Amino acid sequence: MRSDDSVTAPLRWSPFLALLGCHEIGVVSPASYSPSMNWGDAPAWAAFVVSVGALGVSIKARSDGKRSADAAEKSAAVAEDALTHQRQMDAERRAAEDEANRPRVMLSCEHAHKAKWQLINHGTATATNVRVTEAVGAMHRPWPENLTLAPGEVYDFLMAGSMQEPLPSVIRVVWDGQEDPVPLRVPPRIG
Repeated sequence: MRSDDSVTAPLRWSPFLALLGCHEIGVVSPASYSPSMNWGDAPAWAAFVVSVGALGVSIKARSDGKRSADAAEKSAAVAEDALTHQRQMDAERRAAEDEANRPRVMLSCEHAHKAKWQLINHGTATATNVRVTEAVGAMHRPWPENLTLAPGEVYDFLMAGSMQEPLPSVIRVVWDGQEDPVPLRVPPRIG
């Protein structure tokens, strides 16, 4: 090898240099070396165009994949919210059904005959310790203590109105578990 800028040794990688466009085998100097592509090489140009197209397709596929992943995340979040809402609605529905199916006391006051009236439990639960909250002067006997009415049970009581003590239009009662007075309409006397 000389100290100038030329190489006099035979080329070992001539196929490599041929790909770079250096077709001379022999001495290659850095001044004469310029990598260039032969413009007449159609398969190479076709491969280049195909590779550029493949690059474009891969970039597009990547952006489509990202958009698809974002849409999948949003869809999963919406589905999770819908599931949470559905579970909440189911819980509320079950609570309402439980409340509707819970045994209840349903008392009513009805006229039986002349001065005889009836307190009837139409509900599905027992009314324990039924009490009148206001004194009713038209009653002939005091209200019994610890009055208990099972479902369908009837309690008869006497009540007659006068000029001084007319029949009340409402009797207010309470029982164990129902501390707020419940108004029971007193129907008009028949016969």
